[in-house]
Amino acid sequence: MNSPSESRRAFLHTGTAASLATAMFVTSDAVADESQERIVVGVMGASRGSALAEVFGRLPGVEVRYVCDVDSNRLKALQESLSAKLETPVQGVSDFRRILDDSAVHALICAAPNHWHAPASILACSAGKHAYVEKPCSHTPNEGELLIQAARQHKRCVQMGNQRRSSPTIREAMQLLQDKTIGNVYYSRSWYAANRGTIGKGTPAPVPPHVDYELWQGPAPRQPFTSNRLHYNWHWVWHYGNGELGNNGIHSIDLSRWGLGVDYPTRVVSSGGRYAFDDDQQTADTHVVSFEFPDKRQITWECLSCNRDGMDGTGFGVSFHGDRGTLKLNDTGYTVLDEKGREVRKKEGSDGMRAHAENFITAIRRNNPTLLNSEIEEGHKSTLLCHLGNIAHRTGDSLKCDAANGQIQDNADAMKLWTRDYEAGWEPRV
Repeated sequence: MNSPSESRRAFLHTGTAASLATAMFVTSDAVADESQERIVVGVMGASRGSALAEVFGRLPGVEVRYVCDVDSNRLKALQESLSAKLETPVQGVSDFRRILDDSAVHALICAAPNHWHAPASILACSAGKHAYVEKPCSHTPNEGELLIQAARQHKRCVQMGNQRRSSPTIREAMQLLQDKTIGNVYYSRSWYAANRGTIGKGTPAPVPPHVDYELWQGPAPRQPFTSNRLHYNWHWVWHYGNGELGNNGIHSIDLSRWGLGVDYPTRVVSSGGRYAFDDDQQTADTHVVSFEFPDKRQITWECLSCNRDGMDGTGFGVSFHGDRGTLKLNDTGYTVLDEKGREVRKKEGSDGMRAHAENFITAIRRNNPTLLNSEIEEGHKSTLLCHLGNIAHRTGDSLKCDAANGQIQDNADAMKLWTRDYEAGWEPRV
C-alpha cells in the first residue's frame, strides 16, 4: 500500500495534469464561446480596475457595463477612457451596489481596496452574481472562510486575481515539478523587491469634495480622513491593508504553495519591520516569513519594499529546490537547472492575465466553478499564508497551526486577529 505522502503526491500529480488539460481546453474554446450568452460585468475600483476593465472588455462576447469608484474625478476619467476604447459605452457609478441591482449583470469584478474584497464579493454572491476578486481575496482569515461559504451556498463562480495560475508557461513549469523533473521538491523561496519611497507623516484633513469617504471606508470602522492614505498608501495601514505581504507577496507565495503541492502550514515564523523610513507606514518594509508544512516541506518569502535588489538581482521570483535540481520562475517564464546548477531548459511566455479572464468567463458560461484556475478555496489558502505571516509579525510569536485548516493553535491573542471589527451595518454575512 502507498504511504499517505505517496498517495497525496499521486493525487496532486493527477489533479494538476487534469487541471492543465482543462485550462488548455477552456482557453482554446474561448472563441467558440463567443456565440454563446453575452456576459455583462461591472468593475469596482478605478486603479487596478482600469486594467481589468480593459482586459475583460476586449474578450469576445463580454460587455463592461459599469465602472465604479468613490472618487468622481477618477470615475469620470475611467468611464471616458473605456467608452472610447471598448465597443459599448460604459456607465459610471459611485456605489457598487447599483451594479448588483442590475439583473442583467452576471459578475462583479472587485478591485477596490483590500478591506472591501471579501465583503463586496460576498454581497455579489448574495445578489446572484459571480465574482472576480483581486488579491488578496480577504482582509482577514475569517473573511476568506465566509467568502468560500458564500460561493458554495449561492453556487457562484468566484475567482481570485492571481493571474499566473492561467499562464500556459507557468502551468507548464508546474507540470515539470509534478513530473519530478528536479526530483523530490521540498523547499521553495519566493520574493518581492521594490524601491518605494516614504509616505511621510500625514495630517487630519478635510475630505476632498470629489471623494465619498464614507463609502470608501465601507465595512471598516470609521477613522478620520488623513492626507497621505488615499489612493494607495492605505496598503501600509492595518485598518485597510495587508502590507507588502498581502499586496505583492501573495503572487509569489501562491506559486510556491502550488508548486510544492501544499495547503495549510503547521508553523509560521516572521521577522522584520520598518527599517527604511520613519513615517506613517505600519506594515513591514523589510520582511522575511517562513512556513513549514507536513511532509518536510517549507516556503520562505522575502520582502524588500525599499530596495530593488531582490534574490538573484530581480524584483520578483520563485525558486523550487529538489534533490535533482532547481526550477526558477520569473513573471512570465521558467528556467530549469540540474543538480550542478547548469541551465538545461528555459521558456518565456505571458503573465496569464487575458487567459485568467477568459477562464473566469468560460466558467460562468458553463456554470461550472470547477473549471476555475483559481477557485476561491485555492485563493483563500494562499491568502491565508499572507495573513498568518502578518499575524506572526504583529504578535512577535511563532505560530503553531492546524494542518487541516490553518487555524492558529494555543495562542488566543493571535487568534484575535483572525477577524476584525466592522462598522455597524456592514458586517459580512452569508
